[in-house]
Amino acid sequence: MNEIIDPFPGPTSHIFTSQRLRLSYIDWGNRSAPLLVLVHGGRDHSRSWDWAARELRRDWHVVAPDLRGHGDSAWSPDGDYSFSAYLYDFAQLLHRLSASPATIVAHSLGATIALRYAGIYPERVRRLVAVEGNTLLAPALLERGAGPVHERWRTAIEARRQMSGRIPRRYPTIEAAIERMREENPNLNDEQIAHLTIHAVSRNEDDSLSWKFDPYVRSGWPVDIAAADLEALWQRIVCQVLLPWGRNSWVGDPEQNGFAANFRDARSVAFEAGHWLHHDCFDQFMAELCDFL
Repeated sequence: MNEIIDPFPGPTSHIFTSQRLRLSYIDWGNRSAPLLVLVHGGRDHSRSWDWAARELRRDWHVVAPDLRGHGDSAWSPDGDYSFSAYLYDFAQLLHRLSASPATIVAHSLGATIALRYAGIYPERVRRLVAVEGNTLLAPALLERGAGPVHERWRTAIEARRQMSGRIPRRYPTIEAAIERMREENPNLNDEQIAHLTIHAVSRNEDDSLSWKFDPYVRSGWPVDIAAADLEALWQRIVCQVLLPWGRNSWVGDPEQNGFAANFRDARSVAFEAGHWLHHDCFDQFMAELCDFL
């Protein structure tokens, strides 16, 4: 009997340079197909998309980057994890990968970056899926951004000073790290937890394990694009936009908070899930995603 050979056996790891940082991305092959970029969220990594990538790779050239300070990408030496830094990195990646428009599926922080890119370069995006992408309108973040400017800056400076002395937590075994991952998202099954954890940790010299993400990704500055300018960017997006959201998440309904109204052609879809809805209800998510694509 002839052995069946998978034409797309698995992902390969690649490096590109942006703002002097060595950044990593995973390529699932099938380069003659249209480009589909999967972008993870904060404190996550590219391999978070593996289940989706396996289903999409026969029809798409699937690429999944590690954002700066995440996964196998370098940490910023000055702790710069501003949206402008992320945005430039993302623009560099797409500039390197293809001259043709890309389809983008992005989660949380990744969706925030992708939405800005699509507003700046609307001709470079075929379709956009912003999974839990309206984080800036979430009540918790709106409350954090309120108050006098001097108080916001003092809070940010103190938070970063405390972050500078933070030592990354060390886990004696992979099982201990897996248990921490389980605490973070109890909706994950055992296979998901193990896979996500294995790709989320690196081994220290003393044989312990630590998360790959830079602790500084937790801190930021109260400086960003003005709300009116951000809305103007969203309104420049010409492609179709899908806005999946979880009913049990902290982010909120994009129709109810007005986020969806900023786009020319957008549709929201709700899932009985938390923030990581592409893990919590994978089959339903993939059905909606494939129908949209």
